[in-house]
Amino acid sequence: MGIVEHHHDNSLFLPAKEKELVLTDPMVQFPRSKDTLLVLSGGMDSTTMLYEYRSRIALAVTFIYGSNHNQREADCARWHCERLGIEHLMIPLGFMADYFESSLLKGAGAIPAGHYDDSNMRSTVVPFRNGIMLSVAAGLAESRKLHTLMLANHAGDHAIYPDCRPPFVNAMAKAIAEGTYDRIELLCPYTNLTKGEIVKRGIELGVDYHHTYSCYRGSEKHCGNCGTCTERHESLAEAGLDPADFD
Repeated sequence: MGIVEHHHDNSLFLPAKEKELVLTDPMVQFPRSKDTLLVLSGGMDSTTMLYEYRSRIALAVTFIYGSNHNQREADCARWHCERLGIEHLMIPLGFMADYFESSLLKGAGAIPAGHYDDSNMRSTVVPFRNGIMLSVAAGLAESRKLHTLMLANHAGDHAIYPDCRPPFVNAMAKAIAEGTYDRIELLCPYTNLTKGEIVKRGIELGVDYHHTYSCYRGSEKHCGNCGTCTERHESLAEAGLDPADFD
């Protein structure tokens, strides 16, 4: 299944309504309710998506690519999957840390302070990270006979990260559909939401944000002044929570 290109439509990348599926052999054919692979970092956005779409997520995948905060995020991802009874895989992508240029791969001291909108935060971009992860996820989904991928990019990512913007996910969705026999579908339902709106959804869903991690410096407690910490604090405050309680 691919996605149809839309223009100026706020429903872009929203999941289609559930379709009834006639099962011929439950050991061979996956039910529609469990047809999805989620790329799960362990941060606030993908964790919220895990809870919101848990009824259809068969597998969550965390990629270990060597970022400063990667392992702390992965531990949170595992915690939530265990809580929900969803299978969780960690897939190594160590070559990214070995060969790619990004302050996110070079230790806490390389991370600048500032908001996502600040030009210095461009140093934290890991080149084509989502493209690489989605390519691996698509191959895994087809191997598992899963029909859908989900990615938790959101509106707050667009300023800095080119592989989070609507043109990228639209193009990637077409490539995944064309490159798989089952025409695997890429869904990105948070594309037009702010992080604050996502956190509000998560509170209603019962997400425990104490068990999420965001800080680009990767220290035991959130530093409070890197781009991800700033956005984390703002979104928690917007949702009526005290950010200090979640550091």
